[in-house]
Amino acid sequence: MRLSVALVLMTLTSWSQPVWPSEDAWQALKQGGAVAVFRHARATGTGDPAIFRLGDCSTQRNLSKEGRRQAQQIGDQFRARQVPVERVLSSRWCRALDTARLAFGALTEPTPSLDSFFSGRDQEPAQTQAVRRTIEGWRSTGVLVLVTHQVNITALTGIFPSEGEMLVLRPRADSGFDVVGRIKL
Repeated sequence: MRLSVALVLMTLTSWSQPVWPSEDAWQALKQGGAVAVFRHARATGTGDPAIFRLGDCSTQRNLSKEGRRQAQQIGDQFRARQVPVERVLSSRWCRALDTARLAFGALTEPTPSLDSFFSGRDQEPAQTQAVRRTIEGWRSTGVLVLVTHQVNITALTGIFPSEGEMLVLRPRADSGFDVVGRIKL
């Protein structure tokens, strides 16, 4: 019996994702040159309604009241920690744009490669490659912020983030990037 419990625990532990101290991630952001990849803040439901139309928020899942607060807190934390945000790119889905705008204001730029491919998995390879190139090409003393969706982040990193969770990435000099840490606000 004990052996069975031990095997189950070992198996579950091997499936879990590593957790990095969030202070290391904040420090990497404050130093600049990093990329912060966010899953949009809390939204009601899962996926998108069948009537979904890009550019018409009334046909989409939108941020909940809690999600709006969460997005504002994200921006507050970046300002309080004096993170040098230089550029903010966002999925064109309303919940992502609202997250980015509530957190970072007018810096927000709608970016098709960050759009969800939850209902269009055939788009995943091209979009993931485009986002990978954006991250790998980031060479600045400021921070690049990307606001997107769970499926996009998981395809890019293998990590399943919570709503409003951020991964901090550092582009490598040669190619690729390293995951510095995760921050849940």
